[in-house]
Amino acid sequence: MKKIKERMDESILVCVYYGPNGERLIQRGCKIANMLDCPLYILTVDPKPFDELDVEKSNYITRWKQLADQHNADAFIMKDNEKRPVSKVITEVAREKGITQIILGQTAQSRWEQIAKGSIINSLLREIPFVDLHIISVSRYLKNQDGHFEKGIRAYLIKEEEHYRLIFKHTKDIKFEGIFFKECGTDFNNGIFKFMKDKETLQVQVNEDIVTDLTNVEMDTNLSSEDNYL
Repeated sequence: MKKIKERMDESILVCVYYGPNGERLIQRGCKIANMLDCPLYILTVDPKPFDELDVEKSNYITRWKQLADQHNADAFIMKDNEKRPVSKVITEVAREKGITQIILGQTAQSRWEQIAKGSIINSLLREIPFVDLHIISVSRYLKNQDGHFEKGIRAYLIKEEEHYRLIFKHTKDIKFEGIFFKECGTDFNNGIFKFMKDKETLQVQVNEDIVTDLTNVEMDTNLSSEDNYL
């Protein structure tokens, strides 16, 4: 039996998209909802019908539903086959559920997309100006129980023939911008590069400044107390 929430004047909506950051956002939303003792909703939006999603995306949704049950969320809301802008869907759900606080991950839009189309954040501020928005940045920490990685620093990837090279100075040739986590105890740039690609957060292996494969490396982010709302 679900616990009856005491604070009905507050209501939290966590908006998640595919990638390692989704679980982190849900955990942050659960923490705030528990502190306020108020309703919690989790929302994901996809332009494709649910039965057309690939295995990876289906697994993310299954995991998010499990987290929603574990934390006694009031509902996990899946808006599939959705052709409207994401901001419109979030606004609709926020109004239906009486949401007062929305938690979002760092925007996956590029700077040019934000200029050309306007960011999701700006759209939400116009549509629902009295709702508090919490924007959670991509973490500069990895789960690091054995002290295996140093604190992340800003870095970039440039394309070189069949691979990518890690650099630390912004140039016109960069393909990806992100955070580099160097392995402790090495004189070379070996470690993990964390970045956004096709609106998903990825973590890839770096060996002596070189990335040969953009396949995601499964590593959980650490919910450090130093993470801030931006």
